[in-house]
Amino acid sequence: MKILGIESSCDETAASVVEDGIHVLSNVVASQIDEHRLYGGVVPEIASRRHAENIDWVVKEALAKAGTTLDDIDAVAVTFAPGLIGALLVGISYAKGVCLSTGKPLIPVHHIAGHIAANYITHEDLKPPYLCLVISGGHSHIVEVLDYTKYRVVGRTRDDAAGECFDKVARTIGFFYPGGKYIDEAAQRGNADAFKFPHPKVTGSEYDFSFSGLKTAVINLVHNKAQKGEELSQDNISASFQKTVCEILTQKTMLAAKDLNAKTLAVAGGVSANSGVRAAFKKECEKAGIRLYLPELRYCGDNAAMIACQGYYDFKAGKVAALDLNGVATMSLDEISI
Repeated sequence: MKILGIESSCDETAASVVEDGIHVLSNVVASQIDEHRLYGGVVPEIASRRHAENIDWVVKEALAKAGTTLDDIDAVAVTFAPGLIGALLVGISYAKGVCLSTGKPLIPVHHIAGHIAANYITHEDLKPPYLCLVISGGHSHIVEVLDYTKYRVVGRTRDDAAGECFDKVARTIGFFYPGGKYIDEAAQRGNADAFKFPHPKVTGSEYDFSFSGLKTAVINLVHNKAQKGEELSQDNISASFQKTVCEILTQKTMLAAKDLNAKTLAVAGGVSANSGVRAAFKKECEKAGIRLYLPELRYCGDNAAMIACQGYYDFKAGKVAALDLNGVATMSLDEISI
């Protein structure tokens, strides 16, 4: 079964053809990073316009690279939530147009479910149930994956997501957007014990995250040093900050794994590409005797292969949408109801 996947929830226009949920025949991504870098972050209106310009050629290239036509496609999967509403609507409208003209089924896919599914592409032996940490620019979730289409969110961020925190700290210390990769590179050169940053806690919610206090602590440190005319090492701040984020992520997730008696853990989302995060979870899972799954780096960020993969399982579960499908800017993973 061949699924055409379409992803446009933020600033990547992506299309992919995936066979039987795990065999990626093509995966095309048109990035807007260079343009949004001028503004220090994603500008929703610009993102929507670029999606409208890119979506047609991206889908055609994905089909061409897969050696297929729309006649060969069995269904179209598209991200419908959550994300920037204007950006989502571009992908959804295009997908509905394809389905209307070809009679193919339309599969609505939740973006976070797509990130989780990225691990199925890399690891054919991964099967539910298991625990998954999803960490990206907009999301930080600890999720019980009960089945391929059933989830229970046990922990989430109460303010900033981990990736958002990386980007804002990076901008404060002088790195370009998106800042995660620059912090990761600098951290390799720095002293991770140079600064002690706080580990924010959420009272009464031991699995929930809070990153705004950590972000503020770094910003205050940089501003205070600047006011005194003192120089700060980008490498040392990066290393200390990254170490703190890794400690927060691993402590919360490993606690959830222990309490839920989880023997398998997956990590997904853009921040799962961070070398410090990957190393920290490998170390902690080895100590706890938990099997760890990490996606290939190319499937960590937003892409359409993960949407097509999850679309395959959603379709098998009977999750098909009518042509009045609309985009939803905010929707929790455990609220999926189509």
